Amino acid sequence: MREFNVTGICIPGKHYMVDISNKVSQIAAMVEKGQYFTINRARQYGKTTTLWLLDTELVKRGYTVAHISFEGIGDTPFENEKKFCQSLLKQIARELKRRNIKGFSLWEKCKAKTFDELDIFLDTVCKDKKIVLMIDETDKTSNNLVFLRFIGMLRDKYLKRNNKGNYTLQSVILCGVYDIKNLKAKMILAGTYQLQDGEKRINSPWNIAVDFEVDMSFSVPEIASMLKEYEKDHKTGMDIEAVSKEIRAYTSGYPYLVSRICQRIDEKLDKDWTINGVQEAVKLILTEQSVLFDDIIKNMESNKELFDLLHDIIISGQKFLYNHFNPAIRIGVMFGILAESNRGLIVHNTIFETFICEYFISLNDTARKITGSVFEVVENGKFKMELCIKKFMQHYYEIYHKKDSNFLERECRLLFLTYLRPLINGAGFYHIESETRNGNRTDLIVDFNDEQFIIELKIWKGEQKHEKAYEQLIEYLNSKNKSNGYLLTFDFRKRRATKPSAKWVRKSKKKFLDCLCV
Repeated sequence: MREFNVTGICIPGKHYMVDISNKVSQIAAMVEKGQYFTINRARQYGKTTTLWLLDTELVKRGYTVAHISFEGIGDTPFENEKKFCQSLLKQIARELKRRNIKGFSLWEKCKAKTFDELDIFLDTVCKDKKIVLMIDETDKTSNNLVFLRFIGMLRDKYLKRNNKGNYTLQSVILCGVYDIKNLKAKMILAGTYQLQDGEKRINSPWNIAVDFEVDMSFSVPEIASMLKEYEKDHKTGMDIEAVSKEIRAYTSGYPYLVSRICQRIDEKLDKDWTINGVQEAVKLILTEQSVLFDDIIKNMESNKELFDLLHDIIISGQKFLYNHFNPAIRIGVMFGILAESNRGLIVHNTIFETFICEYFISLNDTARKITGSVFEVVENGKFKMELCIKKFMQHYYEIYHKKDSNFLERECRLLFLTYLRPLINGAGFYHIESETRNGNRTDLIVDFNDEQFIIELKIWKGEQKHEKAYEQLIEYLNSKNKSNGYLLTFDFRKRRATKPSAKWVRKSKKKFLDCLCV
């Protein structure tokens, strides 16, 4: 019986898999054109499985594929040219022999000790052959200098491949998290790369590579393709389209998260293939330790600019345009934490945004001063959101009314989330949506048992902006088919109201509690 897999390669016949044949065909078309490129995507983004399926497709099309990996080969191969050449030749020979490819012995017998000698050898073995070299886990190189010299040699052969007597690989595909194109520039700045005589400072050893623009995230139809296979085996009666849309809404198609939600539903939630089941799976994921979440925290803690940028986006609610010149934005996108949208920069998905928000809450000592009692806001299994917000406003007023408004303006969202979290713990959870269907943001959605509450958190910016907040909340209520919502506005004006206030407002057939927190 097949199962969902979140570790290693997904194998047809053994695992339930998203149908990514269209993506594989797009990549194969790049190989057909003789293009060299890098697949650089975040951790657990399906790179290795994609390479494996691409490998299979290219073999069907008559290519000789040398598919190797730098993972687990140790540091020795990267100490110098000789050791690198011998290791590379040995790996390729072993791979071709495994596939029963004629001519593997040529690679096995080759004694090239320098990249010049390797260059000459490639002229021989690539003549009249379409050989594709795939190197997975290129991030595992322990000596980037040796690796850069190698891909520089490949670049030179690529540029000469139309000259008489020059032959080279049909295509070279490098796979990893980091962008190889920028590796040399980083090493020069760090002082770990010494320019050779006549070598141009601006040249990248991989500047012949084309951009890799295949979208590797999973769309709703692609997620549905996996659930259809599952449904054939289990006949649960699930609404495949609705469940696929809900999974996509939480994950933005991040491959690991898509598979993890399905795995949790199948193995831990008694096969509850409903909207509620997806939400329960998300709750489980947000409370578990994972390599992916550990990587997010590690990357944030090792890069202050990225840490501050995420704080500004998630906690302060600031908006940023995508700017590839900004190092923090580049790093955040490269690691899959941030993404570009048609309205600017966003956190990649709802699960990441909620997880990072929880992380910020855990770091904030001041926010812990705001606490509430769960017995006051839960009655007969129902969460009384109106009472919760009013209690929060009173606590906030008593503790912070006379405090530094500059600090509070940055942290007010964090204060509310810190107050809310213990009240819904167990029976409910909150999440932040990175972007709504029409491109707007909504700040907070709270699910408690079978109820859902939609809350907008705003800072007072004048009557016109306040009316705009009404419109935004109404639009989102419409998209969720909800009648009621909540608007919590923090007022930091010098002449602000003397006490907090809350009133129910009716607009466009919607009803929402308009709260002013002072």
